Amino acid sequence: MEIEIDLNKSAQENANDYFNRSKKAKRKAEGAEAAVGELEERRKNVESTEQKKRAIRKIEKKEWYEKFNWFRTGSGMLAVGGRNAQQNELINSKYFEANDLFFHADVFGASVIVLKDGVKSDKNAREEVAQFAACFSRAWENGGSSATVYSLKREQISKSKEKGSLGTGSFLMSGEREWFRNVALELAAFVENEKIRIVPMQTCVALGVKSYILLKPGNRKKSDAAKLICSSLGFDDLDYVMQHLPAGGFSVKV
Repeated sequence: MEIEIDLNKSAQENANDYFNRSKKAKRKAEGAEAAVGELEERRKNVESTEQKKRAIRKIEKKEWYEKFNWFRTGSGMLAVGGRNAQQNELINSKYFEANDLFFHADVFGASVIVLKDGVKSDKNAREEVAQFAACFSRAWENGGSSATVYSLKREQISKSKEKGSLGTGSFLMSGEREWFRNVALELAAFVENEKIRIVPMQTCVALGVKSYILLKPGNRKKSDAAKLICSSLGFDDLDYVMQHLPAGGFSVKV
């Protein structure tokens, strides 16, 4: 160990210098230790906050309609649609009520869309739901640009009384229908309340959304389209987006 001594100072003065240096070094060490402790406390607080957020997301109550495809019209009305034949059947048997409207694309293979309290809806709301029904039909998978959709009331939809005469998700329809022709196959994806919403383009316009992604039938794989949507909107739940997109290929305009 080497000790530097100032020969122009006395032994006592040199000792005082080293004593003062040691005090400064001790204060620096204590300051560094305090800073490390503060950083560690901040890290724990951040981790605790993130854990709480994850816990809140896990216990967040889901509404009954969230297991289906769904959206709210520009006027706030709820529309729900089946993701498969079983869900179409469930919507008809459990959630399709007297004041609701039934929407279906005029093609083989389409989602049943029910507009809750739809008999009170205006033309704009019905056109939004018709676009949703068109997009969630075989027309999208076939790569078309438009489709025809019709709507009916509750009393016009029934199941055959003969067991097994109609397959799952198939229904008997009667009476006059309201027709929506040449409905554009266009959806919009945007962020609302930290979640991605996928709605008819007409709804996006009605809501006045400025930042959105336009979706149309195209050549991009559904999984690739979902990844692009997530990355563009800063969303990490790929499965959620996949579940809320129609079957088929996509054109994505960011």
